[in-house]
Amino acid sequence: MACQNWPEPVVRVQALAESGLTTIPERFIKPKSQRPTIYTTHVSHTTQEDINIPIIDMKHLYGGDKGRREEELHRVAAACQEWGFFQVVNHGVSHELMKSAREVWREFFHQPIEVKEEYANTPLTYEGYGSRLGVKKGAILDWSDYFFLHYMPCSLRDQAKWPNLPTSLRYVP
Repeated sequence: MACQNWPEPVVRVQALAESGLTTIPERFIKPKSQRPTIYTTHVSHTTQEDINIPIIDMKHLYGGDKGRREEELHRVAAACQEWGFFQVVNHGVSHELMKSAREVWREFFHQPIEVKEEYANTPLTYEGYGSRLGVKKGAILDWSDYFFLHYMPCSLRDQAKWPNLPTSLRYVP
C-alpha cells in the first residue's frame, strides 16, 4: 500500500462509512470552535437559517468595479485563512460539465478499494487518492476521501497520476 509515509495508518472514510459504524470515531469530530455555525436572522416576520460558509462571487473579480474587486479578493484571502475553502458562484463553468465530472468521479469512488489504492497519495504532494491532509500524528481528520490532481499550471500536471478507470475519467471535456 502506498500510504506508508503517513505518521499513522490511513483508514479510508468510505470504508468506515460502509462498515456499519453507528457513531463517528472521535478522531473525525472537530471541536465546536472549528465547526460551521448556523445563525438565525429575522427578515420581516420569517426566520432564515444560513450556514456561514464564505461565498465568493466571480463576477466581482472580473467586473469593472475595482473597489468591489479588491473587496472580493480580501474575502478570498479571509476565507482561505479562516476556513480553508469557499463556495464560488458565477464562475462560468457549465452545469453539464459539472454534472459529467461528478458522475465520472462517482464511478471512480465506487470501485473496489484495491483499485483506488493504486492511486494513493503521500504527504509529499497530496496528489492522488487520499483521506487526510497534514502529517501531524493524532490530528483531527476530515470525514472525507478525495482525489487531488494538479491541472493548472500545465507544468505541474502529471497524467501518470490520473486514474485509468473509469476510462471516461480522462476524457471529460
